[in-house]
Amino acid sequence: MRSYIIRRLLLAIPTMLIVCIIIFVLIRLIPGNILDAMAAAAWGIGQMDRAAIAKALGLDVSIPVQFMRWISAIVLHGDLGKSLWKDLPVTELIAARWPVTAELGILGLIIAQAIALPIGVYSALRQDTWGDYLARSFAIFCIAVPGFWLGTMIIVFPSIWWGWTPPISLIMFSEDPIGNLKMFLLPALVLGMSTSGLTMRLTRTMMLEVLRQDYVRTAWAKGLNEAVVVRRHAVKNALIPVITLIGIQLPVLVGGSVIIEQIFSLPGMGRLVLDAVLVRDYPIVSGVMLVLGWFTVFSNLLVDVAYGLLDPRIHYQ
Repeated sequence: MRSYIIRRLLLAIPTMLIVCIIIFVLIRLIPGNILDAMAAAAWGIGQMDRAAIAKALGLDVSIPVQFMRWISAIVLHGDLGKSLWKDLPVTELIAARWPVTAELGILGLIIAQAIALPIGVYSALRQDTWGDYLARSFAIFCIAVPGFWLGTMIIVFPSIWWGWTPPISLIMFSEDPIGNLKMFLLPALVLGMSTSGLTMRLTRTMMLEVLRQDYVRTAWAKGLNEAVVVRRHAVKNALIPVITLIGIQLPVLVGGSVIIEQIFSLPGMGRLVLDAVLVRDYPIVSGVMLVLGWFTVFSNLLVDVAYGLLDPRIHYQ
């Protein structure tokens, strides 16, 4: 297992290098650049001033040279650069924002699985009953309804009917744990519901397949009760493809909550990268996407390790 993990981490290096190149180049191919953004902000930049500022920001050289400078600083010093607008280290900005995004993503993941797994298992056990029909309808609802629309409705209608809106000022967990959880509960519920539908459907499908296997029929024939058959024989084998889906959803939940953070005024990494894209703050965008890329690689590694824990027949060499 240890050698397998080491090989996977070593193979992640060229993958992340390709990701870095793509991110670094694409953000610079967006129409407009930071000098245009500064001019639009009424900085009054003339042609000579633009050249001087470009040199001061390190934008006076070609993109390959900029990339080599950026990647060298990361490899040698662990430095993601400085914000071109705020003149603050990117690592400092990410460190201030990632707890918000991480908390939202983890709560959303917990809520998604708390909704999807029990309902998916129940739907399979009660196939073609009213409970199954209701569960499948709810799964389709979660898939079909956009999360941004649901989040907007949660804010708009309570404010009209009862004069209540979610808090817009961040409540730190260290200061008020209950208030912090109350603040994150609604956005995490919206985020979790938007991803639970697919997990629900896949759980039901895999449970139906496993329940028809010979070893499960043998367990029923031995007179074991339903809870034992489901818990010991069915769920573990049915969860292997579901774990794959959860592993794919995990980076999406953590890094793809831009709209939810915007709707609920949460100062996370999603809003940080969105604001940076609008003003072409290249180091922030590149740094945040690099962190999310490593997180994606790590989550995929966790999924592979989880396979061996769920199925003892799987061995890593």
